[in-house]
Amino acid sequence: MKLERYKGNPILSPNPDNEWESIVTTNPGAWYDENAKTVYLLYRAAGADAEHRIHLGLAVSRDGYCFERASEQPVFSPSADGFDGGYIEDPRIVKMGEYYHITYASRPFPPGQYWLPAQERSYTPPECPPDFPRTMRENQTSTGLALTKDFRRYIRVGRLTNPMVDDRDVILFPEKVNGKYVLMHRPMTWVGKEYGTDHPAMWISTGEDLLDFRDSQLLATARYDWERKIGGNTPPIRTEHGWLTLYHAVGPDNHYRLGALLLDLEDPAKVLHRTPDWLIQPEEDYELEGYYNGVIFPCGKVVIDGTLFVYYGGADKYVGLATCSLQSLLDHLLSCRP
Repeated sequence: MKLERYKGNPILSPNPDNEWESIVTTNPGAWYDENAKTVYLLYRAAGADAEHRIHLGLAVSRDGYCFERASEQPVFSPSADGFDGGYIEDPRIVKMGEYYHITYASRPFPPGQYWLPAQERSYTPPECPPDFPRTMRENQTSTGLALTKDFRRYIRVGRLTNPMVDDRDVILFPEKVNGKYVLMHRPMTWVGKEYGTDHPAMWISTGEDLLDFRDSQLLATARYDWERKIGGNTPPIRTEHGWLTLYHAVGPDNHYRLGALLLDLEDPAKVLHRTPDWLIQPEEDYELEGYYNGVIFPCGKVVIDGTLFVYYGGADKYVGLATCSLQSLLDHLLSCRP
């Protein structure tokens, strides 16, 4: 079972006419509005500035394949001086009630042009006093939560993860389970014998409040030879067989490949089925050559007429699309062991 690339890839590329997205358009979150018959993509965008400040842009499509940019300016940008003052990237979108809930990775300072050798960079994040929290001193990643009704105006809710932990790949479930909010995440430092994993892995947490997730369990660790560090990618889809979600694994070759999990509907900390082999791996130029070579990284998916559309970042530079029959993927997963 493999995902099939769209022949028109990449579906979004950097736009030299807009400075803020002139070198990067990648890692999009996605939502399909069934009433409007429109797919919305929130994509990570950056220009050629030395600081490499990262924003979100918006593109729309009527068929899920061909997209048009919906704004000449970013629709969501780093704050002036908050915890997300450096960048906003890798959005995951779910809808609860009237609001789209968007989790996004952030840092207090821009990262600089990280793909260049250190001696060639003209910007480095500012130094912090030694008594500042380590996550600030080391410019580590945390995850924020934003709400919107229209993908144009946003409420910046606040930091969703523990400010003392480098934590990303944070994905909310689209509804409460047993009366509690649920999220998946990948805390980088929860590694070692006491955590039950040798490499950063997928965790699942629950809480009574969207900004207070305290009950955490290890969800999945690296198991196969194409996996080392793993993390979640797409918001779960409720199916009759369980919660379906895609995850990525960084292998020994540092390439990013995708797998899938099926989680129990009532106890999503329980993995029912897991793909033993990858569904897609970097093979095309727009996946192998960019600012991080060998990357396929989706943040969004939609289902249209039974087809699963997976929107992914290629090599930290482009947006690609891969598809499959949703039922075929479920059938494949149901034949796999946990």
